[in-house]
Amino acid sequence: MLLLLDLDLQFFAGEKTEKATPKKRQDARKKGQVVKSQDISSAIVMLMVFIFLLFFAGSLGDNLLAFFKQTFIHNMHVETITIDSVMQLFTEMLVEMAYIIVPIMAIAFVGALAANFFQFGFLFTMEPMKFDLKKMDPIKGLKKIFSVKAIVELLKSTLKITFIGGITTIIIWTNLHEVLALSFKSPMVTLTTVGKLVAIMGIAASLVLLCVSLLDWLYQKHDYEKNLKMSKQDIKDEYKNSEGDPLIKSKIKQRQREMAMRRMMSEIPNADVVITNPTHYAIALKYDEDSMEAPRIVAKGTDFVAQKIKLIAKEHDIIMVENRPLARAMYDQVDIGDQVPDEFFKAVAEILAYVYRIKRKI
Repeated sequence: MLLLLDLDLQFFAGEKTEKATPKKRQDARKKGQVVKSQDISSAIVMLMVFIFLLFFAGSLGDNLLAFFKQTFIHNMHVETITIDSVMQLFTEMLVEMAYIIVPIMAIAFVGALAANFFQFGFLFTMEPMKFDLKKMDPIKGLKKIFSVKAIVELLKSTLKITFIGGITTIIIWTNLHEVLALSFKSPMVTLTTVGKLVAIMGIAASLVLLCVSLLDWLYQKHDYEKNLKMSKQDIKDEYKNSEGDPLIKSKIKQRQREMAMRRMMSEIPNADVVITNPTHYAIALKYDEDSMEAPRIVAKGTDFVAQKIKLIAKEHDIIMVENRPLARAMYDQVDIGDQVPDEFFKAVAEILAYVYRIKRKI
């Protein structure tokens, strides 16, 4: 029965029911694990590109026309072809092509950066690009295919196809008369009309995709929080790793106290006097007029430590003076190594004078 109870406790201790700690979240972020919907990035990039094309398609059309002119009008005879002429033609074609492609790529790049920044802020890490054999595990691959996440992705794709197809169909249907009339229009008017409709459909599809992607972002956040959940044992282990094992820390502190105690006890034989309570407190003082401006506390303690101080003082013939209020007050207000404060200086001076008189008599 006890064994079953112990197994149950271990099971519940290992169950991931607790929210992730700030350290777990920070470590996950360093590895590139953040809340991110790829559909939001795609939607924003598409939206910015189609808006750009809607307003600047005319200038891009002029650049495209210049590119074709550069390609087809430039006459080169075989007998006059040289390396320099070919390179010049190639360079001119690249420049004309850059006028068309670079603005679109720049808009898409800015859109991708903006979408990612809005989702999880600034983050640069190479961790996701590291080679990992676990990613090539076929069993895990099959599990991903037949998983809840795969079903969600299927539903999401179905929604995107349905909504985007629906909105584009509506736009074509509302402009059907204009589309049917294109057969009687000039090529330039036809291209302009088709380009305008494509841009409108692209913007509408991007907005629909953005709405769907917000639902995807909520799911990604839920899945992210679920994967980050920790068990009670995980939290304990994290605390031990970050703060240190409490047992080890207590042993270190105990060792430090023992070392400090040994250093303090080694200074008692050099003291001039020990002021006692007489049973509960003991303060050891030392004064050297050549190197000290005022007497210093070399040791102090209560109860057992006080008895130890008095025992060492007795072994080394250190004079002990009973002064209950002075011993209690100095123990509370003065640390080891400190000089005697001004308010105690008169009382300490009288004790030291008494000690020196006894030493001269001896």
